[in-house]
Amino acid sequence: MSRPTIKDLAREAGVSVATVNRVISGAESVRQSTREIVLNAAENIGFYGLGTIENSVFQGRETHRLAILLQQGHRVFYRGLGNALMRAAEAFAGANISLDLEYLDDLSPDHVASRITALGQTSESLGVVAAEHPMVSDAISSLMEKGVPVSALIGPLSARGNVGYVGHDNWKKGRMAGWAFHKCCHKPGKIGILLGNHRYRNQEINESGFRSYFREHNSDFVLLEPLPTFESAAVAREMTEKLFQEHPDMCGLFVSGGGITGAVAALRERKPGKEFVCVAYELFDVTKAALIDGTITMTLSYPLESFAREIIETMVKAKRLGPDAGAQRVNIPFDVHTSENV
Repeated sequence: MSRPTIKDLAREAGVSVATVNRVISGAESVRQSTREIVLNAAENIGFYGLGTIENSVFQGRETHRLAILLQQGHRVFYRGLGNALMRAAEAFAGANISLDLEYLDDLSPDHVASRITALGQTSESLGVVAAEHPMVSDAISSLMEKGVPVSALIGPLSARGNVGYVGHDNWKKGRMAGWAFHKCCHKPGKIGILLGNHRYRNQEINESGFRSYFREHNSDFVLLEPLPTFESAAVAREMTEKLFQEHPDMCGLFVSGGGITGAVAALRERKPGKEFVCVAYELFDVTKAALIDGTITMTLSYPLESFAREIIETMVKAKRLGPDAGAQRVNIPFDVHTSENV
């Protein structure tokens, strides 16, 4: 079978041969929408000059300069999200995405604020994961006053203007965790709570939803005061051991922040029994194995690929609409996993 010709491509695209030739040569007179149609047709028929057409389409597309600040690249969740964001940027339809992706190991407020300010100088839309702090809020406000939209990721952030948000409905997520303990615990008892940092608003809202569920459905459970892990596995392990030392009769553990690998290690060493319930966040190798062996009862997690696509799309939309359009807010459904569906 002979390879498709330019005439075949023109017929498939519904344009003239001359138009196809102008697309291939990169002529500026061809509308971008026509270039996209010719590219789709070339992909459909397996046209031999596909690379040339792709280059023509790429050069004619609008470019959006985005910057995203994530936390601690050594953590599996953030590394996975970063990789998904790179894929989403590359696959974004109809425009080119120039993505500056940065991982922060130093989470001190002044450092986070300085990186927000620096990236805002070179980007047209900024996404950030951060704890709430006046320094961070001030840096975000300064950027927004200059016309750079800011989207908070995972946890909401405040500023003098309206900050966008892409992430879970954290109140609903906390109530879902409460439902899991209510239904899985054989009888009411003490539940330990770990969170990363009280300044992460998503974790504060999670806890609020968690407590509201029990106030409504079963007040016989005793919800212990949350202990901070500072997003550290070592601290999470220490805090889990501390909870067992002070409350050996606990019936469950709610890990609402970073450090789940440390909590899992402490639970495996403690071996609290089959009736003990643990609810945690995010699905990766460690939590998956813990679900399978019964250390963790349930995880509530981000669907990383769709989450990444929504982040890119929301940041582009915020840039295109401008500051007068108001903040863009997108709630991402959470995935629920147990040992039976991992």
